[in-house]
Amino acid sequence: MKYLEFAEDRKFDLILLGRVAIDLNPAYNEKVKEEFKPLKEVNMFEKYVGGSPANIAIGVSRHGMKVGFLGKVSDDQFGEYVVDYFDNEGIDTSHITKCTNGESLCLTFTEMLSSSESNILMYRNTPADLQLSVDDIDEEYIRSAKAILISGTALAASPSREAAIKAVMLARRTNTKIIFDIDYRSYSWKNDDEISIYYSLIAKEADIIMGSREEFDLTEKLIKPGMSDKETAKYWQGYHAKIVVIKHGMKGSTAYTLDGQQFSIKPFPVEARKGFGGGDGYASGFLYGLYQGWEIIDCLEFGSAEASMMVKSNTSSHTLPGPEGVFAFIKEEKELYGEMVARV
Repeated sequence: MKYLEFAEDRKFDLILLGRVAIDLNPAYNEKVKEEFKPLKEVNMFEKYVGGSPANIAIGVSRHGMKVGFLGKVSDDQFGEYVVDYFDNEGIDTSHITKCTNGESLCLTFTEMLSSSESNILMYRNTPADLQLSVDDIDEEYIRSAKAILISGTALAASPSREAAIKAVMLARRTNTKIIFDIDYRSYSWKNDDEISIYYSLIAKEADIIMGSREEFDLTEKLIKPGMSDKETAKYWQGYHAKIVVIKHGMKGSTAYTLDGQQFSIKPFPVEARKGFGGGDGYASGFLYGLYQGWEIIDCLEFGSAEASMMVKSNTSSHTLPGPEGVFAFIKEEKELYGEMVARV
């Protein structure tokens, strides 16, 4: 059963809008293993593209989807690195522009203390991604996509928030589906009221909403605090949402569809290397399955598998798998733990 009908004859399957950054992770390769140390004791790092919408763009592109990106990068070699990386991944960069006032890409240093404890040290002063403006949003580019994905971090400050809102308005006008990845990052916001105002504004227009229970609570703070998962799904489906995905970390996640059904999945039982990056793999896998017309439970299983693969990895982007890798992972896990290992 198809829960969402995408417009046909569009150049891109998905255009993503929002944050792109530079991740600097403790080196872990054949020659150097800087693992499980406090950040102050790490001497060597490996550089990767980071930022949730950037990671998802890479993930879905590796699944064969046609992808574009709307964003800002710094006018320096880090900005060039991001654009070159996207180009090599087959991601359209025609609407990634350089900042003109010295703004910088965010630098994220990751600390991996153990398989269950990881932290980040963020350098995010005058961030380039939040300089995206309404002038950067082109209606024809929005019209060229089956869907756009808005990252919630893009709503944290002007002029980026107005750019994101304009993109959503144009998407609604051009029959381009809207995917809202709530993507809450506490360091980006001034207060909870702001979060609720702008998150709810986009959520009311979105066809698909994905987020953790905490992220939905923040979205609903000024609407109706304390809603259950079912109440949350019903509320947003009273607007435009066809699918609402609510994640509960290691307890699993559930997708609620407009016909009143719900589908649940548990994480695959893997030993994590870090506590982040899984959400971007999850979104990449889930959306890929949705575009293929799979049943929702299969989309959830594929996304959950990709999430588990990414928390095992040293990166959140560079090691994102193709579909064959995810299918192989699912097969191996089921052989070890049983056919219904992830399904509730």
